[in-house]
Amino acid sequence: MPRTTVNPAIQREEQSVHIQQAQRGQATASEHDPGPDDGANVSPSGSQQRLIAASLQLLAQEMSEMAEQASSLLRTPSEPGGASGVFSDIARRSVPRWHFAMLNDTERNDALVTALGKAIPPGASVLDIGSGSGLLAMAAARAGAGRVITCEMNPLLAEVARQVVDAHGLSDVVTVIGKPSTRLEVGQDLEAPVDVLVSEIVDCGLIGEGLLPAVRHAREHLLSPDGIMLPSAARLHGRLVTSDAVLKLNQVTTAGGFDVSLMNALATRGHFPVRLDTWPHRFMSDAACLLEFDLVGDALTPGERVVSLPATAEGEAHALAVWFELDMGGGITLCNSPENTSSHWMQGWVPLEKPIPVKTGETVSVRLRWSDFALSATA
Repeated sequence: MPRTTVNPAIQREEQSVHIQQAQRGQATASEHDPGPDDGANVSPSGSQQRLIAASLQLLAQEMSEMAEQASSLLRTPSEPGGASGVFSDIARRSVPRWHFAMLNDTERNDALVTALGKAIPPGASVLDIGSGSGLLAMAAARAGAGRVITCEMNPLLAEVARQVVDAHGLSDVVTVIGKPSTRLEVGQDLEAPVDVLVSEIVDCGLIGEGLLPAVRHAREHLLSPDGIMLPSAARLHGRLVTSDAVLKLNQVTTAGGFDVSLMNALATRGHFPVRLDTWPHRFMSDAACLLEFDLVGDALTPGERVVSLPATAEGEAHALAVWFELDMGGGITLCNSPENTSSHWMQGWVPLEKPIPVKTGETVSVRLRWSDFALSATA
């Protein structure tokens, strides 16, 4: 991605999405859901092999740097200011910056706290997936839960949540466990299946933080058969869109008279976050519901479907702009539509495999695919 064209806020958000996906670590190589361009029987070319080798070298370099930071932090924990720089670097590297924007999103926070207050029966047991700061776990306790288990895979965030919970005098009700939800076990981490499951783990395109596999697992192993699910349903809406400016955030041809198109091998293949109102763009269709998930009863497995979108403009469509709507019960919803500019969530940009020409009035068919973590689209 060329630095000269990247909006820094969007770059940070996109980087944090990839970090969060890596941290969750709930998809293994054996569980990989091939994207539209993946070829199981295609051997990588020499160029691809060298790129793969370089990516492994980068991972090894990052691991070495992190090991050195850890060693430095252990050597200087009591020296005044000696550990602060290393700690800050580790925090910056491992905790996505959007946590701060999220916690300052009053609309989101108020909606979730209100939803928990309405839905949690007195004395109920609650599992909150993705502790973060501990906000939702504490809100569940304040709503009358008898027992709250909240899990967080990131050890640094888990410790922050523990200290925040303790500072509010709620440690007797709320327990923070430093594990992903898929590693929790009844009889070990939970005394019994819980009465309420809270799983507000969504990104700009709904599924990028692992909502589907987390809910699949929790619903089968951790939630009582008649348990309450928050959210209970989720919808993905979208429109065809064109934007040369956004296209250049993930694609390049020449720079300074040189062909640098090999950089496109590093482009994001699935959806990524864009705050649409900050970039020139034109919608090419009306909004439509692209996907609906009944989180209580649907299989929530990877899949694909063809969506039909009547074109409202003439030109070349570059992508689907998507946003979600979460049903939190009691008439409360969360939504990151382009019109909701106060939301900390951006919109999702799902690049079409190739731009497609459209004419006003014609129906455009787009094949939308979803894995456990990413959206992709082809015409």
